[in-house]
Parts: sequence; structure tokens; C-alpha cells
Amino acid sequence: MTLRDLPGGAVLRPARPGDETGILACIHALAVYEREPDAVENTGEMLRETLFGAEPRAFCHVVEREGAIVGIAIWFLTYSTWTGRHGIWLEDLFVDESQRGTGYGKALIASLAEVCVERGYSRLEWTVLDWNAPSIAFYRSIGAAPMDEWTTQRLTGDSLDELAAFAR
Repeated sequence: MTLRDLPGGAVLRPARPGDETGILACIHALAVYEREPDAVENTGEMLRETLFGAEPRAFCHVVEREGAIVGIAIWFLTYSTWTGRHGIWLEDLFVDESQRGTGYGKALIASLAEVCVERGYSRLEWTVLDWNAPSIAFYRSIGAAPMDEWTTQRLTGDSLDELAAFAR
């Protein structure tokens, strides 16, 4: 992905070391928006290792405006056994409330679609909360469709520990 100029003097670019504080601020703001203000355990150090360590496991594109990060797309690779190709899982897409309606969200998600096409990945996927009507409307406007008959499953906490113990 290359640097891309956006309206309002903003720039879309890959995240780089030093962006951790701005990225984390967006993650916290997203948690507040999603009604989970105390759920974020991530830290700048953890982000630094995840995004910029010796073996990055996740990636991030940012929108920077006037020296501040105002939007993020955090993603990682998936793999489809059916297509035999990778895809992208969009973990977080966030644009600061004061910057919404500028096209920054569409630019961020389009940059991931561009990565998919350039690399031959078969899909770009993410989840959205059922009550998040503005985001659902945005996703429909760019051509995204819900997956019928598929429900996300998750193991955490004690359930994760108990299942791991079964493997021992």
C-alpha cells in the first residue's frame, strides 16, 4: 500500500512505529462506541510488538490528519481451505466521530480491498454489531453482504483454559 492523499489534508498510509498511541486512542474510542469502555486490555507496547515486531501478526492502515491519527483499519490474514487462498479479516475499522462523512472509512476499507486484489486474496471479512445501524448501512453502501447461516463462535477466559487443559 502506498501513501494516499485524502480530502481535508489527510493521508492514508500503513501504520509505522510511533503510531501506537494514536492507534490505541482509536481502539479505546471504538470500545466506547461499542458500549464496552473498560474492555480494552491492549497497550502501546503490545501494539508495537504485534504490528512492528520481528514477526508481525496483524497490520494497520491509518488516516492521519494534522499530525493526529483519526482513523484505523486493523487487520490480519485468514486462509480458506476451500479456495486455497488467503483473505483479510478486518478486526477494527474506526474513524473519529468528528471526521465521519469525509470518506476516510471508505478509503480505509478500500485500501484493504486493494491489498486483497493485488495479492490474489479471495475475500475481505469482518463482523458488525447487530445494533450498529450506521455501520451496517455503510457496509451495504459499499456492496458488503451478511453471511446467512454463519454465527461467530468464541472461546475466552475459563472456557478457553478448560479446553486447553483437555489437550494436555
